[in-house]
Amino acid sequence: MIRPVPSPDLATLDLARAPNYPSPHAVRDRKTAIPLARRLLLPLAAGLLGLATPAYAAAGDLAAYARARIAESDGALGLATRDYARALADDPGDVPVALRTYRAAVRAGDMALADRAAAALVAQRAAPSDTALLALARAAHDGDRAAAAAALARFDGDRLRILSAPLRGWVALENGGDPLAAVAEAPAEPVARRFAAETRALLLIATGRTPEGVAAIGALGSGDLAGLDERVAAARLLTGQGRTAEAQALLDSDGGDTALSIVPKRGVKPSLAFGASHLFTRVAADLATGEPGPLTYTLLRAALRADPDNDRARLLLAGVLARDGAVDAGLDVLAEVPADSAYASIAATGRVQMLAENDREGDALAALAKLSADTDASTGALQRLADLHMQLDQPAAAAPLYARLIARAGARADWADWLQYGAALDGAGRWREARPALERAAAKGPSEPLALNYLGYALILHRERMAAAQAMLEEAARLKPDDAAIADSLGWALYLRGHPERALPLVERAALADPLNAEIGEHLGDLYWHAGRRYEARYAWNAAHETAAAAVRARLGEKIARGLSK
Repeated sequence: MIRPVPSPDLATLDLARAPNYPSPHAVRDRKTAIPLARRLLLPLAAGLLGLATPAYAAAGDLAAYARARIAESDGALGLATRDYARALADDPGDVPVALRTYRAAVRAGDMALADRAAAALVAQRAAPSDTALLALARAAHDGDRAAAAAALARFDGDRLRILSAPLRGWVALENGGDPLAAVAEAPAEPVARRFAAETRALLLIATGRTPEGVAAIGALGSGDLAGLDERVAAARLLTGQGRTAEAQALLDSDGGDTALSIVPKRGVKPSLAFGASHLFTRVAADLATGEPGPLTYTLLRAALRADPDNDRARLLLAGVLARDGAVDAGLDVLAEVPADSAYASIAATGRVQMLAENDREGDALAALAKLSADTDASTGALQRLADLHMQLDQPAAAAPLYARLIARAGARADWADWLQYGAALDGAGRWREARPALERAAAKGPSEPLALNYLGYALILHRERMAAAQAMLEEAARLKPDDAAIADSLGWALYLRGHPERALPLVERAALADPLNAEIGEHLGDLYWHAGRRYEARYAWNAAHETAAAAVRARLGEKIARGLSK
């Protein structure tokens, strides 16, 4: 079968890990391993949750509390916080109610209610550690040095200490101290050292040591989203210093091949507010690919409290909310990204993807229709728009966009670029144009199983060069033996070339690996039927019918009712 190529993700941008939304470029760029920082932060996340939350309130307005719990589970965050506020006002000393209220208010972005709930928890000596994040963020935004010092003191001796040295570096910068000395006092934990190194690089730029700072940013790596985040933050600082040319050079340091193409339009002055907001977002980005949890929400809300212009945090927050069942709240957060933001294009395409991934295809298509690719649109914007057209089954609209991407890349266009273009042409029914593009993809990526699988299977379906196609699929299977899509492709090729006995085990294995794939299920049913195993054939077709598209369901219905003629 032809496996779709993934597109960028909103939670991770990652709106990439939509925009913590998956582009064909993800095939070569995204890492499947959990980032080191995330693995090391998992114990931190568990420790910061504080008290376990009982399933009931000991006292207070139980009706309001019950309504709030129901609304929260339905993703109706505004209704939930309204009733939690009533329950908290009725009995601010009820720790379970205060903790629930605090968590719901942070998730919903009701900072006034979050502060009231946090104060109630502090009064009962039951405040979870992450309340210090919001306290520091507010102090940083307000320029309240005393409150910032008090909040930072709460980090010491706690799991939050891994963030303490970077934050103290920004405090020292504001207070005329030695920020680099403060950062050097980071604990020995690897994740703490990583955040300290990233902060040191930014502080070097903030203190005018630009060449050294840019070199330090480069040493952090540019091939992942963390490296991109640091380059964008550094570019904002450089732009704030009037060094726009150096900012652009830093962003272009990867050859301009970033899938996101983020170019800050406004500079920033170095401050605790900027540093804290960036650091909190940076930590949240590592956590955002896991299950949405309280720490992720607190970090992102604290980031936005410290720096309301942090649209990177908004993208992550929107993705986390959507994955956590609060799609409308996530869409509202995306709507807060202004049109002149460096992240505006990502927010717009992320909105379409968020709608599409939550079974609101009509709304997604309507939103997509409002987007257009200007002649001067960035490479990242073109990539995201083309991927969305493919995701929403509009390959004819995607093909010219992929063609423009290849024209821009010129000799740098690689196998993934040509594969995207060929797949769009093929999907649009333009096989004669698609075949040379897919052949170019395979030629540029002779060891790329995805390119070999797509071309080999397409040739098989079109009954062209079938021996060569089978050889391509055999090579793809050798390179990636556990891939269900490739196993199915090779099995179907063997079947069409008269080797059903070799085909059936491959397709059975593919169906076991990917039981919800309708195409594999249909192939398995066809093979069972021709093997005389009629009951198993109808079972496979019925299973495929459950997940197939409407047009395919009609064909499967005919097979279930009448079988195959031969």
